[in-house]
Amino acid sequence: MPQVIVDGTEIEIGAHERLNCIEAARRAGKEIPHYCWHPGLSVVASCRMCLVETGQRDAATGKITMVPKLVPGCQTPVKDGTVIVTESQLVKESRARVEEALLIDHPIDCPICDKAGECLLQDYHFEHGQPQRRADLQPFHSRRRDVGPTVTLFVDRCIMCTRCVRFTREVSGTGELMVTSRGAKEEIDSFPGFPLDNKLAGNVVDLCPVGALGDRDFLYQQRVWFLKHEPNVCGGCATGCSIVTEHNQDTVYRLKPRENPHVNKWWMCDEGRYGWHHLHDPARLLAAGRRDDRGPDASWDTVDWPAVVTRLRADLAAAGGLAVAVSPMLTVEEAWMLCAVARSIDPAAFLAVGHVPRSGTDETFPGGFTIRAEKCPNRNGVEAVLALFDPAVPTWEDLLAHLRAGRARSAWVTAAYPGAWIDAEAAGAFAGLDCLVVQDMFPSALTEATSAPVTWRLPAVGFAERSGTWVNAGHRAQCFEQAIRPPAGVWPEGRLWWNMLGRSGLYDPPAVRHQIAGAAASFAALGGDVPATGIDLRILQLATTESSSPA
Repeated sequence: MPQVIVDGTEIEIGAHERLNCIEAARRAGKEIPHYCWHPGLSVVASCRMCLVETGQRDAATGKITMVPKLVPGCQTPVKDGTVIVTESQLVKESRARVEEALLIDHPIDCPICDKAGECLLQDYHFEHGQPQRRADLQPFHSRRRDVGPTVTLFVDRCIMCTRCVRFTREVSGTGELMVTSRGAKEEIDSFPGFPLDNKLAGNVVDLCPVGALGDRDFLYQQRVWFLKHEPNVCGGCATGCSIVTEHNQDTVYRLKPRENPHVNKWWMCDEGRYGWHHLHDPARLLAAGRRDDRGPDASWDTVDWPAVVTRLRADLAAAGGLAVAVSPMLTVEEAWMLCAVARSIDPAAFLAVGHVPRSGTDETFPGGFTIRAEKCPNRNGVEAVLALFDPAVPTWEDLLAHLRAGRARSAWVTAAYPGAWIDAEAAGAFAGLDCLVVQDMFPSALTEATSAPVTWRLPAVGFAERSGTWVNAGHRAQCFEQAIRPPAGVWPEGRLWWNMLGRSGLYDPPAVRHQIAGAAASFAALGGDVPATGIDLRILQLATTESSSPA
């Protein structure tokens, strides 16, 4: 195996790996500071912060020959015998001079900058900068202009790393940003008449190493050191981007992408990035309600959750002929428990995949990122769960046909969609039922219908308020934990079904997941520890198929 020496430590790299000095040093536990380099973008080597000493060790004699000048670590590939020195006096002095040059013209407005607390310029100054300032402090002004509907540019904070420019050209493929002027007067700007308004625009804020690009949705909302960070999965579409939910006091303030080479790389779309506001919408359903009379003057009677556990089961059992819509917004664990509850009430319960929202067609960008037309995170997971109970895996349309044919006397519809999802025509299929249960985040045409004599209206929770496993369009299963608590008075779906199954203690998604994995080959890969990047369920399915096929 090829070997690289980093500050005297030998590390092995893959025979076909193409690493630069920054990546190789990380393998040895050394972080080479950098501004302009990003693994998802082209290399420009403009900031010069990553200058290091390099050399080559002769394989036969062991003699090391060093390059006489410092070289940019981002632009220098490594090979067998490469020697990297990251902590010499020459390297330290170089970094200090780069930091000093950047700070000479940089406005010292850290107290009012949104990036304070997570700014590389701050961090590198304290770690690599000069011990004291050698230039006089100058009055500053922070020019500000919007470069798009979601992004604000603070011109004087920019250090010209050009990450944002390269992103719009190489990843989004829209090319709205450019470098204007030359020399000491160069600035980032958008082309006249072409604002930064692509579907991935918010990523430039994440890319910016300083406070030059601000997210207008997050600007001045919260200090970053107050935020708590929970690894999560985006519920906006079937891509299932790995994200971090940043929150404080059960309030979400922003979502940021989490690196996952198998799903979203380093990016996420703006639809998902800003698609969390419904979590705090005052129109949300916040209590379990039941009514016997569905006339125009009927009102909802609030039912305490412990009573829901028993009364809901009794109503559905009395009506019989149960049909259940298992929402693709539910987790694998929740879907399995719902099916188990339904079959415990009615052994012949009709189980179908809930409504699968779609919008347009899949959209793939030059950088490889894809926004899915399927606007739900777990259709594949729900279908795999339903296949354990009914190999036919009925769809939402099959459920509506089943109801219109009069083959059901009661129905349980789970939704949890962030917006409107059903029209009056589809809601009409539920007319005439003896018992209708709707579990949703917001009132809909179904919850407000007046055609069934008995109904339940139960609140549902959003993506950041639940925990479990989602299986995306690529059949990759990702596990995540609850980031924030749901509003007061709302039980997560999993908690309700856990209690309806008679299980003691608090709802435990890993326990349910391990139970499913132990009982179903299609989910067996989830029986152990699931890495942060998820598991491709198709690998085990293929291996199982091959091992069970005749020799």
